[in-house]
Amino acid sequence: MELLDMLASQRVLMAMITPAVLISACGTLIFSTSGRLGRLFDRVNALKGELEGVLTGKLCLPEQRIAYIKKQMTLQKRRALLIQRAMAALYTATLLFISSSLIIAITEAMGMQSWLATVIAMAGGLFLFAASALLLFESRYNLAFINHHIDFISSLQEHADGKRP
Repeated sequence: MELLDMLASQRVLMAMITPAVLISACGTLIFSTSGRLGRLFDRVNALKGELEGVLTGKLCLPEQRIAYIKKQMTLQKRRALLIQRAMAALYTATLLFISSSLIIAITEAMGMQSWLATVIAMAGGLFLFAASALLLFESRYNLAFINHHIDFISSLQEHADGKRP
């Protein structure tokens, strides 16, 4: 009966709030990072379609297009690796924050104090930081992809302008 009284204490819930906020932050980043991965998949499929168009002779400038596709696929491969690592770090951070929250609940309910929850939460913070750094780095590759795409479209436009009488 005494254990149930300790679990009913509002102190337990209040102590668990900070890790819950960090868990929520991780969830939001996981959701947006999954979206990034989905857009990357769509871009790779579009590049595949363009390569198929070149190989079947439906598109002009095959050498330029193949060079462009190779460059873009290299960028997309790097982006995919960075996103995968960021997702792994975010899931690890979430696991650590959940663990911290559970340890807080147990120690608060038992009227004990433990440094373990703080250490685990700090480790989760490090993984959250690492994931954010990876996503920042990945965004630079995304910008490079966009810039190369704009440059290639401009070169196609210039080629088309050169063919006009």
